[in-house]
Amino acid sequence: QVQLVESGGGLVQPGGSLTLSCVASGNLHEIDSMGWYRQAPAKQRELVASIPVYYTADSTKYADSVKGRFSISRDSARNTVYLQMNNLKTEDTAVYYCHVKKLIWGDYWGQGTQVTVQG
Repeated sequence: QVQLVESGGGLVQPGGSLTLSCVASGNLHEIDSMGWYRQAPAKQRELVASIPVYYTADSTKYADSVKGRFSISRDSARNTVYLQMNNLKTEDTAVYYCHVKKLIWGDYWGQGTQVTVQG
């Protein structure tokens, strides 16, 4: 079992920046990847960014809408994944969820943190 605790959400003006953090605990073996998803009202949850954990030679992935603005990173010693969000736009407003994918079976989700971009 994996537990994910997110932090860093809040209210930001367009053009501002915000950093989300997700601390993982529990069974942290055989994690394939960690990432961030988001879900806006009346929309389906979508992948924002992911980063490989087990096979570190794999590349990070970003949604086209956030490329060049968002950056995902992780601190293996602290079992933490970050999402640095720059030049935020109103369309980035959503609930952001931390995600962990196990190599064999298992998808784990954080509780979600609200990011609101409003001028």
